[in-house]
Amino acid sequence: MSRDLRTALKALIIEACDKDCPPETIGDDDLLFGPEAPLQLDSLDALQVSMAIKKTYGLRLPDSKDTRRIMSSVASLADYLADYQAKSQAGRA
Repeated sequence: MSRDLRTALKALIIEACDKDCPPETIGDDDLLFGPEAPLQLDSLDALQVSMAIKKTYGLRLPDSKDTRRIMSSVASLADYLADYQAKSQAGRA
């Protein structure tokens, strides 16, 4: 997994949710949502992140419980996105 992808996702999350913190303060495995999460993102933030991912990477996240798991941390989101990108490239080959 690319460290660059994780760093890019952190910057995307900060911008989409209008947070004022440097990307390096977000741990790859930190929870993103809920009162115990460092960024304390909520459902509106989830929508903003989802829209930013669609715009930036062309990935539409499903509206399901899977999305909660996918967006639980930067690491899980990066894993899912990397898998999507690999499948997309394999489909073009």
